[in-house]
Amino acid sequence: MLPPTTTIFHALGDPTRRTLFETLTRDGERNVRALTVTAGVSQPMVSRHLAILTKAGLVVARRAGRETHFTARPEGLVPLAGWMTRQGGFWNVRMDALEGFTDERD
Repeated sequence: MLPPTTTIFHALGDPTRRTLFETLTRDGERNVRALTVTAGVSQPMVSRHLAILTKAGLVVARRAGRETHFTARPEGLVPLAGWMTRQGGFWNVRMDALEGFTDERD
């Protein structure tokens, strides 16, 4: 099983999936047909992209009759935010050490 951050990076690494996620975050729940109109790709491709976003925990699906409606789950980004915090701490330590080194050389 892949770490959650790997799955999220994979899901958001594609520009079409990022656009779909951003659209759902900004505009709220949409069905596949509405998303296809603005996505610039075919309906089967939109469905595949939504499946990847759903697997990553970034989107949730709701069936209503024959249609499936999708909603963004911004809280799905929490593992990514934690990863960014850890990386920021790592690089802050490194940059502080580099600054100390350059100060000594001056």
